[in-house]
Amino acid sequence: MPLIKREIYLKRLESNIGRPFIKVLTGLRRVGKSSLLKLLIMQLQRNGLPKKNIIYINMESLEFDHLRTYLDLAKYIENLTKTTPGKKFIFIDEVQRVENWEKALISLLNPEEFEIFVTGSNSKILSSDIATFLRGRYTEIRVYPLTFAEFLTFRHGGDQEKELKNFIKFGGMPGIHIYNLTEEEEDIYKYLEDILNTIYFKDIVERFEIREPHLLQALLKFTFDNLGNITSARSISEFLKKEGRKSSVDTILNYLYFMESSFLINRIKRFDIKGLRLLELNEKIYPADWGLRHALFGYRERDISGILENMVINELLVRGYRVYQGTLDNREIDFVAEKGNRIIYIQVCTTLATEQVKEREFRNLLEIGDNYPKIVISLDRFQPEEYLGIRHFYLPDFLLSEEF
Repeated sequence: MPLIKREIYLKRLESNIGRPFIKVLTGLRRVGKSSLLKLLIMQLQRNGLPKKNIIYINMESLEFDHLRTYLDLAKYIENLTKTTPGKKFIFIDEVQRVENWEKALISLLNPEEFEIFVTGSNSKILSSDIATFLRGRYTEIRVYPLTFAEFLTFRHGGDQEKELKNFIKFGGMPGIHIYNLTEEEEDIYKYLEDILNTIYFKDIVERFEIREPHLLQALLKFTFDNLGNITSARSISEFLKKEGRKSSVDTILNYLYFMESSFLINRIKRFDIKGLRLLELNEKIYPADWGLRHALFGYRERDISGILENMVINELLVRGYRVYQGTLDNREIDFVAEKGNRIIYIQVCTTLATEQVKEREFRNLLEIGDNYPKIVISLDRFQPEEYLGIRHFYLPDFLLSEEF
């Protein structure tokens, strides 16, 4: 499959050229980080950068298996660049495979001589020790699964309504587009299942030396099965105990952290709108990509409400928002999205077909006393586009809007 530009990330990468930072691309396995490096290399070559000024190291390739430590890496780069004039661009895929890689790269951090871009798929790349060592000398660019706009680009346009159904059914992992989405459903879910299994074993069980992998597996299934539901480590522990799996609250918290650190889930904290504070208890947990969830359980149309929330969350995260689940007295607001001085309150639902649903979704937002934008997003078209002064968006219109 030819490389397809993901403009939002390429612009972020290009905007950081010339800045004295190591550019660190993080994100889920197979989310497209390597392709972004290759696209940036192609762009630089089109702009006239000589090939000899580009060093590309793929640590998943046996060609670079000899680069075990930071000393190996530093010596290799030095040998390739010592006689090359001009600025050199260094690209390293899955850099965490090199022991103490940060020591080698920090010694090269001279923006007049080197530009450094690296990728990593698990928490080891920016563990607390490494982040402390690199403090102020790196910038993280998180790469997410495809947005709906990117999905349409990968599908080369097509009927928007049809592609929305595909997006809901298969999610946003770029690799699914090597398949025929109409005829190869089984192969697509097998591909996604393989990704999920690799993350489970390589990035979590092996990386964190999990002693109770069956408990981790049960937790993974629970969190994926309960997307969109308010939960807590204590309630999960109690549920698992009823299922015959004893687990402490601390163990559940640790395992959730491991899953989040491997970019497999996004944890959405609760926010007290009236008190303007984050709440310690309870949260919502969503898969990084709902297609991975479908690979585990199969596509279940009855779960559409949670899937739609998942789609909206991912869109907001890609756009740089911090996302919380709002609470106002006894009312629940699906999402409070914050970026800089901007706040948006959002309700997400499947349909607004009945007066009861309209009243519930719109009235909750009316109870919020400030003047920040408030919107309701649904999977059906709704006329008029406002109700009780609150705006409504048809889901694809929101996902493709440049307004937010």
